[in-house]
Amino acid sequence: MRTFRNRVAFFGLFGTGNSGNDGSFEAMLSFLRRVRPDAEAICICSGPDYVRRTFDVRTVSIGGAAPGAPARRAAGSVPGRLVGQLGSFWRALRVMRECDALIMPGTGVLDDFGDGPFGVPLALLGWCVAARLAGARIAFVSVGAGPIKARLGRLFARLAAGLAHYRSYRDAVSKDFMTGIGVDTRSDHVVPDLAFALPAPSRQERSGDAPLTVGLGVMAYYGWRNDRSGGAALHARYVGQIVRFARALLREGYRVRLLTGDTADRDTLDEIMSALVDAGHPPDEVATAPINSLHDVMQQMARTDVVVATRYHNVVCALRMHRPVISIGYAAKNDVLLGKVGLAGFCQHIEALDLELLTRQFAELVASRAELEAQIGAAVDGFRRRLAAQEDALLAGVLARPFEAAISRQAGGG
Repeated sequence: MRTFRNRVAFFGLFGTGNSGNDGSFEAMLSFLRRVRPDAEAICICSGPDYVRRTFDVRTVSIGGAAPGAPARRAAGSVPGRLVGQLGSFWRALRVMRECDALIMPGTGVLDDFGDGPFGVPLALLGWCVAARLAGARIAFVSVGAGPIKARLGRLFARLAAGLAHYRSYRDAVSKDFMTGIGVDTRSDHVVPDLAFALPAPSRQERSGDAPLTVGLGVMAYYGWRNDRSGGAALHARYVGQIVRFARALLREGYRVRLLTGDTADRDTLDEIMSALVDAGHPPDEVATAPINSLHDVMQQMARTDVVVATRYHNVVCALRMHRPVISIGYAAKNDVLLGKVGLAGFCQHIEALDLELLTRQFAELVASRAELEAQIGAAVDGFRRRLAAQEDALLAGVLARPFEAAISRQAGGG
């Protein structure tokens, strides 16, 4: 029986300004503190200072900058990055010798959005190898997977996932992707996104004669590689279309509330606001508020009636608040999620956004709003039950103390 250390490590792109990633970590950290209040949490992340201050946990840097960050782009040659990863691996070994488990809580940890194979994909593999060598259990919990454009990145993902003791994916398309790159997923699970386990704020009821408020979730989108130079035309087209849609809503008497999901989106929000002002709409005609967490996102969603959003976790938060939502997504995850709640007809891809279609979708969404809210509420209740069942499985397996696991095996005749 291995030594019990009573420490659990979490790995992910946390603390970099992405509220969805941080919300996934918060959901799993809250679970750990509820079921193992004596256990110490260690967060292996890209923004250790922020995570340490915000969540009061010990932190360790992944070993590189977040995807798309200037520091990473300026890091130099591939050989230089490999040397850096080797040093990070030895540190990973030291950390994992102190831990009972390594958990990847949610997020798109198994894709390469804005990154290449020698960034987070290689770092993830290194930490998983270190965890195995140290005797720690490994779990990928409700993660997103794919796409991964680089062949080497797919190899790193397959090897890392193959080391895990437990794997679940937030949707079937993620599981299918991992099957397609060679992972044996027959014992894996599909469990909804961890953010659905977060508590929701009270809904703010609208007076009967007040105009509907439309939440517009915007994103700093520059293509899959997040290349601000090469993706400038994509970004400009997206901003222009959102501005035109917002102007149409304002002319028709709707209220508009602009929302973000990442600190990187604030410049895009400012672009849209500036364009609206230039078009004759005063600043106080469009509502905005600082957003630093998924709790902030949900508080803003509570002030809306319907939502049109791009970022995946903006869509998640709209559903968590039972708000009918149209997705202008950049990956299949948005479409799959809306399909689960009966909103498959309310999706578009950001690079092929059709304003005429969006206008028709919006009219249908508003006309069916009451019916859709009840439908979404029932689906979200089901998501939360499945997440609770996954917590039971994690507690009995990945997070079980050695003597508890032995007792469980004896009780089951194993």
